[in-house]
Amino acid sequence: MTDQSAERKARVAAWFRQLRDDIVAEFERLEGDHGGNGPVGQFELRETRRGDGGTDEGGGLMSVMRGGRGCETVGVNISTVYGQLGERAVQAMAARPDLAGLKSDPSFWASGISLVAHMQTPRVPAVHMNTRMFWTKDHWWFGGGSDLNPALEFDEDTAHFHDVLRAHCDKHHAEYYARFKAWADEYFFVPHRGRARGVGGIFFDDLNTGDWEADFAFTQDVGRAFLPAYVTLVERRRHEPFDEADRAAQLEHRGLYAEYNLVYDRGTKFGLETGHDASAVLMSLPPIATWH
Repeated sequence: MTDQSAERKARVAAWFRQLRDDIVAEFERLEGDHGGNGPVGQFELRETRRGDGGTDEGGGLMSVMRGGRGCETVGVNISTVYGQLGERAVQAMAARPDLAGLKSDPSFWASGISLVAHMQTPRVPAVHMNTRMFWTKDHWWFGGGSDLNPALEFDEDTAHFHDVLRAHCDKHHAEYYARFKAWADEYFFVPHRGRARGVGGIFFDDLNTGDWEADFAFTQDVGRAFLPAYVTLVERRRHEPFDEADRAAQLEHRGLYAEYNLVYDRGTKFGLETGHDASAVLMSLPPIATWH
């Protein structure tokens, strides 16, 4: 490992930790400000390990709040893992020309943050955000995105979420928002249901323009966009009344969310294939869901 790559990996891992801390603090503020009855929810922290828990494979921190006043389940996980990719992961990734070298050297390094929020009220949408960096012997890239998953759709909420994402994308490239929005629309589509998982957002993968600093700066801004994009919606909707039909719609939409994550989501598959902590990988699943 060169001194430059080691320094960059340290910066990436530190950024994801800082972003995690900022997001957890904001959800704790929202939970404390929610009002109502019952105890204020708190994040439970648990360290996670990859593989057999050996010190040479890395791990992360799992932060989950369950059963709060406003937050039904919110998970904010970070991880930095490394070692050797398993045979199936190598076969899947080595099909790409730029990763053909994995067959002879399956070593890798990856760091990222993954967030999913399922709120108590169906008036507030579920949300997902993930950013990550992946490094092999010969190649590196960034990936991630953020998407909104309302059970009850409000046009002004969708517009606000996308406007914030667009503004953060436009700081880096005039084409990023349109390109990555289209990618999200394709990626978060549920083929067996013939519909999108939610109202979209942005998604990008394999981002390597050749300018590491620029790509890292963009990935950071995707993370920074999350709180202004989502917290406004929480504060706008969390005290609105809802009825049993609204709750039924929420639970049915959660079933759709669970189907997508278990059948199609690349992050779920990669986490399980590479031996990361299964509870952390499956944190994205909603606590209660229904199917029809």
